[in-house]
Amino acid sequence: MRKIILFIASSLDGFIARIDQSIDWLFMDNDYGYKEFYKSIDTVLVGNKTYQKSKEFEEYPFKDKKVFVFTRSKNLKDENVDFVYDVANFSKKLIKQSGKNIWLVGGGEIVKIFLDNYLLDEIIISVHPRTPLFVGTKETKLELTNHKIFENGLVQLHYKVIR
Repeated sequence: MRKIILFIASSLDGFIARIDQSIDWLFMDNDYGYKEFYKSIDTVLVGNKTYQKSKEFEEYPFKDKKVFVFTRSKNLKDENVDFVYDVANFSKKLIKQSGKNIWLVGGGEIVKIFLDNYLLDEIIISVHPRTPLFVGTKETKLELTNHKIFENGLVQLHYKVIR
């Protein structure tokens, strides 16, 4: 059976976008495993807010993949995607179809639905050493100085504050 994988980036304080939905804080200086992951999937599931934001990118990010956009809005049309209204039932049927793995893209609302319905198989999080994104203070840049992985899966990250 196909797996649904959340491949996402987060700031150290747990945010995936700024209040204005901007992701300008993401590191774009390296691949960070994206190309290999992208080759492993043939389908993209995305929430409508995230999909609308992706259309602002210089290049359409989901070219050559089958894209399903989850939305509550009816009668939407877009030549690049199919719109879906029943997240859980649609996804349960999709994973039974033949194909490669499936990438879940999107924000907290769509991730919550997948977690609540036991539809998410793996989570890959790239944690960017930036904090905070939403609180009214300045963004703080950090340098990783050490890390430790414990048997129970806890990952301890040790950062130096860059002034």
